[in-house]
Amino acid sequence: MALKPTIYKIDLNLADMDRHVYETLRLTVAQHPSETLQRMMVRVLVYALNYDAELSFTKGLSSQDEPDLWHCTADGRIAQWIELGQATPERMRKAISRAEQVLLYAYGSETDIWWQKNRQSLGSLPKLSVKRFDWLQVEQLDRFVSRTMALSISISDGELYLSGDADPLSLTLESLQ
Repeated sequence: MALKPTIYKIDLNLADMDRHVYETLRLTVAQHPSETLQRMMVRVLVYALNYDAELSFTKGLSSQDEPDLWHCTADGRIAQWIELGQATPERMRKAISRAEQVLLYAYGSETDIWWQKNRQSLGSLPKLSVKRFDWLQVEQLDRFVSRTMALSISISDGELYLSGDADPLSLTLESLQ
């Protein structure tokens, strides 16, 4: 019998001073059985960083043909393909062939090694932006998780400030490409 995803309800107050986006959102996020709490929370952070009314979560880990998030236009084009983790250059080439803009948000304890190995291949790809979360900060995200969450995310000068039931957390995002 296949394991079912865990469903989380999130009331999110978003204040993105960099893009002048201020929203109160109610999200339903499904955590894939093989997904860590940190990865799920990175999806929420990336959603906030790129928030648009048309941005949506996809099947994610359940599908090889979809990113973690995307923005599809009314005519079916993929305006934004947003990937998380340490994607391969081959996967990013596939994304570039399908989308107008591709964003990769890397995180993990071995991101430096992954980046050294893939920097040249990824650097030659057009339409691709690569950013990295600090792993020590990402490791702390699970303390914000409960089945129903009230979170506030403020974004200013590329820095994220997360608050909720746990002590506030500041997260930095480094642009790699």
